[in-house]
Amino acid sequence: MTIDVVSTQPIEGQKPGTSGLRKKTRTFMEPNYLENFIQSIFNAIGGVEGKSFVVGGDGRYFNAEAIQTILKMAAANGAKKAIVGQNGLLSTPSASHLIRLNKTDGGLILSASHNPGGIDEDFGLKFNIQNGGPAPESVTDAMIEQTRTLQSYAILRAPDVALGQIGSQSLGDMSIEIVDPVADYLVLMQKLFDFDKIRALFASGFTMRFDAMHAVTGPYAKAILEGALGAAEGTVVNGVPKEDFGGGHPDPNPVWAKPLMDLMMSDASPDFGAASDGDGDRNMIVARGLYVTPSDSLAVLAANAHLAPGYTSGLKGIARSMPTSAASDRVAAKLGIEAYETPTGWKFFGNLLDAGMATICGEESAGTGSDHVREKDGLWAILLWLNILAERNMSAADILADHWQTFGRDYYSRHDYEAVPADAAGQLMNDLRAKLADLPDQNFAGQTVKRADEFSYHDPVDHSVSHNQGLRIFFESDARAVFRLSGTGTEGATLRLYLEQYAPRGTDHGRDTQQALQSVRDAAREISGLTERLGRDAPDVMT
Repeated sequence: MTIDVVSTQPIEGQKPGTSGLRKKTRTFMEPNYLENFIQSIFNAIGGVEGKSFVVGGDGRYFNAEAIQTILKMAAANGAKKAIVGQNGLLSTPSASHLIRLNKTDGGLILSASHNPGGIDEDFGLKFNIQNGGPAPESVTDAMIEQTRTLQSYAILRAPDVALGQIGSQSLGDMSIEIVDPVADYLVLMQKLFDFDKIRALFASGFTMRFDAMHAVTGPYAKAILEGALGAAEGTVVNGVPKEDFGGGHPDPNPVWAKPLMDLMMSDASPDFGAASDGDGDRNMIVARGLYVTPSDSLAVLAANAHLAPGYTSGLKGIARSMPTSAASDRVAAKLGIEAYETPTGWKFFGNLLDAGMATICGEESAGTGSDHVREKDGLWAILLWLNILAERNMSAADILADHWQTFGRDYYSRHDYEAVPADAAGQLMNDLRAKLADLPDQNFAGQTVKRADEFSYHDPVDHSVSHNQGLRIFFESDARAVFRLSGTGTEGATLRLYLEQYAPRGTDHGRDTQQALQSVRDAAREISGLTERLGRDAPDVMT
């Protein structure tokens, strides 16, 4: 086997976002594009000589081919070992667990998460560090620098690895272990949750529908829900991973998981509904006749986590991303623990989890997780819900209603304006930023501004500061609007408007969400001039 050192030159635009580098699949397939980025990762972490890594992805188009390139480049650069999911499949939380379990030097995860897959859709690659979490800004900054100066990459000239064959192989001097992607993850879940209690719940006639969206969690859900927990065959639908996710959009929300939503709102609804995304780190929870927002789900899980064996000793703290509603803050206050507000991006939770300052974390974008790994974990959240349902012997809707009676309700919605011209979105944000200081005490659409600012995060562990994390407008009515440009799209810009209105205990908690948020929505639009400036009468996606 021969090591080829290939001359190359820097490629513009290889800057990772909140979850690695995401581009159109055809872009990643261009000559040297993938190879440049992989070599830049290796260089940024001080080389890979003698190191070990976990490698796997969500099975989208180009996943297997990219893994072969990663393995050949790792071998050429002197890596000692690679642990790879069978057929190249690993959910993101499972990859995080394998990094931690095997004490590897990190992992390369191939996914564009909830983005569509296919040759004309999206692809992504990110590096996770030794703690199992996404690379922090210090590492991604080093990666960016490498992409700007790279002159060559090394790759082993060798036959492809047999990704479907479980067991040991070698590639040059590097050993490769092909593993069952589900096995170790299942063992971890059995330690955290009362499988006997959940199995008894299903045996009692409890029904569920889990939509895997033809993404990576299909095999995990089949093995855990229908296998270990005894749920009826057919509980898991769309359970076979496909390169294009069956032509669907693997984002678990009411828009893209509409068949599940329609079922859960019908007379034929099972007791409980759930879905997960492309790489298995996101989740959607649906009660019979009621969508549970990710913000509410985080709060309910935090308030009831002590009912599961892995969390009987209580929580150390609760962390949420800034755009996520304050519902979990109210839980933290009642429990007498800290509530942390971080920027969007799971990497910001890593320091809190490693320092033992937080146990459960969540984002409004359907990501929830705990200190069992360093990624959000869709199936973990679903299993915790099932454990709570089994212990409390109440429906999901009744648990949610009881939660609102105890803590009040944070009406919440996110409005996404997708594929907006980047210059128009950027100018809107710049102009809004310039007027923040003048907004307090002004009235817009019946809402009086209390304060307005741009969110900056001061990490309580390493004391780093992250600026420019979103524009916030707080109203006297205990409402809030947040404007933020997303870093997960691949075309133009995605402008996200987050709306929140608190309804205290003893008030009406049964209003339609969009009606309850209408005045704060109108105020946000008036302040920003969003409708006129973007030429959009309504968001592309509303969750």
